[in-house]
Amino acid sequence: MSMEVRVKRGAALAVAGVLVWPGTAMAQSAVSAGDTAWILTSTALVLFMTLPGLALFYGGLVRANSVLSVLMQCFTIACVASVLWLALGYSLAFGDGGSANAWIGGLGKAFFSGIGTGAVSGTIPEDVFFMFQMTFAIITPALIVGAYVERTKFAAVIFFSSVWLLVVYAPVTHWVWGGGWLAEMGVRDFAGGLVVHVTAGVSALVFAAMLGGRRGFPNQVRPPHNPGMTMIGAAMLWVGWFGFNAGSALAADGNAGMAMLVTHIAAATASLSWAAMEWIKFGKPSLVGIVTGMVAGLATITPASGFVGPVGALILGAAAGIVCQWVTSWLKQSVQIDDSLDVFAVHGIGGIMGTLGVSFLAAPVFQGLGLADGLGIGQQLWVQTIGVLSIATWSAVASFVIIKLADLIFGLRVSEEDEIEGLDITAHGETGYDL
Repeated sequence: MSMEVRVKRGAALAVAGVLVWPGTAMAQSAVSAGDTAWILTSTALVLFMTLPGLALFYGGLVRANSVLSVLMQCFTIACVASVLWLALGYSLAFGDGGSANAWIGGLGKAFFSGIGTGAVSGTIPEDVFFMFQMTFAIITPALIVGAYVERTKFAAVIFFSSVWLLVVYAPVTHWVWGGGWLAEMGVRDFAGGLVVHVTAGVSALVFAAMLGGRRGFPNQVRPPHNPGMTMIGAAMLWVGWFGFNAGSALAADGNAGMAMLVTHIAAATASLSWAAMEWIKFGKPSLVGIVTGMVAGLATITPASGFVGPVGALILGAAAGIVCQWVTSWLKQSVQIDDSLDVFAVHGIGGIMGTLGVSFLAAPVFQGLGLADGLGIGQQLWVQTIGVLSIATWSAVASFVIIKLADLIFGLRVSEEDEIEGLDITAHGETGYDL
C-alpha cells in the first residue's frame, strides 16, 4: 500500500510520508475538507447503527413484553458510553501512556483536556476523530445486550457496560489502534474485528454462561415477536456499516471506496449462504435467518475491509453464512449456552474468521492490497492469531470479574415472576403494545 493510504484507523497515519499519531498537533492547513466531511458523515452512520439499527434488530427478536427493555438498554448504553468516553475512555485508548504506552494510554486527554480546537489527527480535526471513535465505543458494549436479554436486572446491565468499556474496550483499542503492543507487532484490524467483535462476542459468551438460559431454554423458548422489526433494524445496520468500515479509512479516497464495496459484497453473500443453509436443512429460508446472515457477513469483513478485494469479500461472506450459522445451532443445542441473540456465534466467530482471513486474503492473488511490511502469509497469520488469543483471553477474564461484581452489588438476574411478566412493565413501568 502506498504511504498515502491510511493503514489502520487509530494507528499511524501516513501523511506525505510522515507518520502522525492521532492527537498530534499539526498546522490547521493540513485538514482536508473532503476527509473531514466524510468522517462526519461516517460518524452519523455508525451512531445510526446503534440508534436505531441495533435496538430495532434486537427488539424484534425478543418477546413482546420485553421489547422496550431492549430498546432502553441500547439507548442508555449509548448515553453512558458517550460520557465515559469523554471522561476517560478516549484518553485510555489514544492517550500517551508514557512507560506503559504498550498497554494503556494515559490520562492526559481525560475530559478532552490539553486538546485545542486546532488539534489535528492526520487530515481531520481531532474532535472529529474523537466523535468517530466514540460511536465505536457506543456500539461495542451494546452488542453484548443480545446475550442477556429478557432476564437481567437493568442496574447490572449499566454497571457491567460502564466498567467493561473502561477495563476491556479502551485497553484493547489502545493495543490495536492506539500504538500499543499489537500494533507494534503488525496486527491488522481495519475496522474492529478484534477491537469490537472479538471483545463483544467473547464477553457475551461469558455473560450468557454465567447468567443461565431463559425460561424454557433450549426447547421451549418463545420465537421472535416481530421479525419485521428485526429486518428494519438489520437494514439500518447494513447502511450504517458503510460508515463503520469505509469511514475507517479516515479519508475520502479509493481505500474507503474499496472498503465500502467489499463490505456490501460480503453482507450480500453471507445473507445468501445463510438462507441457502436454512433452505437445505429445514426446507424453508427465514427472514430472521437471512438478516442474521447479513450481520455475520458484516462482522466477518470488518477487520479485512481495508485490505482485501472483491474476491476476498466473496470468500469471507460465504464462509460467514455457513460457519456462523453452524456455531449458532451448536452452541444452543449441544453446549446449551443461551447466548440469546447469537452475539458470540455471529460477532465473535465472524470477527475471528475475518481477522485470521486477512493473513492470506490480503495477498495480491486474491485481489488483496498486500500484507504488513516485512511479513509473509505465515508470519501475518501468527500475528493475527496472537491478537485473537490475547484479546479473547483478556475479554473473558475481565468480563468474568465484572459480572461477579455486578452480581454481588446488584444481583444479576431478575426474579422468575418478573421474567414471566416481562421486563417492560416490571423494570420500566411501560408496555410496548397496547393490545
